[in-house]
Amino acid sequence: MKAFIIAALTADGFIAKNPAHTPLGWTSKEDKQFFVERTKEAKVVVMGKNTYETIGRPFPGRHTIVYAGEGQQYEGVEVTQKSPQELLEDLAKREFKELAVCGGSAIYTMFMEAGVVDTLYLTVEPVLFGQGMNLFNKEIDARLQLVSTKTLGESTILLEYNVIR
Repeated sequence: MKAFIIAALTADGFIAKNPAHTPLGWTSKEDKQFFVERTKEAKVVVMGKNTYETIGRPFPGRHTIVYAGEGQQYEGVEVTQKSPQELLEDLAKREFKELAVCGGSAIYTMFMEAGVVDTLYLTVEPVLFGQGMNLFNKEIDARLQLVSTKTLGESTILLEYNVIR
């Protein structure tokens, strides 16, 4: 079972201005298209409660899992409190092959700290926020190997990295 992080970043490295900021307004149509295609390939996505509530609905064509408190429910969504390792084991038993980790910072951090992330897909958008939310919400010590770079549209870059273990 493989897990990958998929995120859009500003040119100055932020994923959002604040926890309620939605990516729908500032990311390119090419980023959105890549996100849909890549997460549909994975067939299952996971995100935190704040990210899910910002989006407000499950992703069509993908099994959506949300980290939320016990007793919380969202229509058409699986809610979990499992560790990343437990979640991946459970998904493998259900014959999923990949998991797309879709944010936010706390979820990205939790999966990186657990050592279960294989790949990062980082889209860099030609936007500056000056300040905002980082990809991770605490210090992460990881080495990456650049697999590919791809221009999406006129001004957006897609970086693919493998995590070196």
